[in-house]
Amino acid sequence: MPVLHNISQLATCPPGNSQQDAGLIMNAALAWKGESIAWSGPQRELPEEFRSETVTDCGGRLVIPGLVDCHTHLCFGGWRGHEFELRARGSSYQEIAQSGGGISSTVSATRDASQSSLERKAKLHLDAMLKLGITTVECKSGYGLDLENELKQLEVYHNLASRHCVTLVPTFLGAHVVPREFENNRAGYVRLLCEELIPAVAGRGLARFCDIFVEQGAFTPGEAKRVLQTARTFGLGIKIHADQLSDGGGAELAAELGAVSAEHLEYISDKGIAALARTGVVAVSLPLASLYLRERYLPARTLLEAGVAVAVATDFNPGSAPSFHLPLALTLACLNQGMSPAEALMGATTVAAKAVGLQDNFGSLAPGYQADFALIDAPDVNHWLYHFRDNACFGVVKKGQWVWRDNGKLNS
Repeated sequence: MPVLHNISQLATCPPGNSQQDAGLIMNAALAWKGESIAWSGPQRELPEEFRSETVTDCGGRLVIPGLVDCHTHLCFGGWRGHEFELRARGSSYQEIAQSGGGISSTVSATRDASQSSLERKAKLHLDAMLKLGITTVECKSGYGLDLENELKQLEVYHNLASRHCVTLVPTFLGAHVVPREFENNRAGYVRLLCEELIPAVAGRGLARFCDIFVEQGAFTPGEAKRVLQTARTFGLGIKIHADQLSDGGGAELAAELGAVSAEHLEYISDKGIAALARTGVVAVSLPLASLYLRERYLPARTLLEAGVAVAVATDFNPGSAPSFHLPLALTLACLNQGMSPAEALMGATTVAAKAVGLQDNFGSLAPGYQADFALIDAPDVNHWLYHFRDNACFGVVKKGQWVWRDNGKLNS
């Protein structure tokens, strides 16, 4: 039974705690058996049965649950670096999209790419994410927008899930935008989603959730309601891209339909906040998108004080958030959203796990939870998120097995 000791601070992130309480334990130890956590607590209280086991000395550093990135667009063709310059010169997200860029540009590149090339690219991203301490990733489709290419993206996730140690949670986002070939026939595309794409995705077991972008230039609440109700009849969970660029009532719709999460929410209304609090829908903050788009940030402090759980994710995609650096997103959540480091960490562990329906097994270091955790070269959570570095992670355990470690920083 392996044991970590000499942990300066252990973040257990219990799912029953308030988001302010990350279950931080100083001078701690952690033991696991097989794929599950067996014990966590102060080192002085380590049970005798664990003291003769294989021990790894953490050198007085921080240990956290494996991070859960609960909102990414992992599989895509091409990049959109030219849009970075356009935004720097003052073009808005909407203006770029109207001129043929944005999501439509990535749809073209993804349709042109082979499944094998998309899979190789996505695997490289997962490899790098793992070394940051990310052990679970929600991954959306949405750059195919037809049957063949949506299935192609989801097949990439299906293949990677069987070959990569990172846990993947696939989400069908065929309702990302209306594709160009349907720009004069919106009703026809909604019908295609409901009558062909959703049944095909669900029938093949390629997604756990269905998502939709509710926004000007994307889908209306009425269209979203039809798509998501159809998804539910086929056994898919519900997520919503809501209120990113304007208050479009997406949060209220998420609450009405019992979505597991409402994501973005930069322009959420007071009515939307009250609806999420009343129904327990997780709010997913995406501060990297706010950074790149120079848009307002999700009002995390207001949401938390209203009783809404706030997850933090990257929104990794080739346009509005071209980074999978979840620790940077956590730092931005502290700097721009009024979250404490402990609240941000909870938002990328137990709260993020709830946003993908995995809160019973992932995102915590309480006994019985899956043994996914990361060793961080910092004395505590505050120092980790305050002293930003390219990567402070120096070891990762997934399902009880070491999957990455910097041996120069570990003694065992």
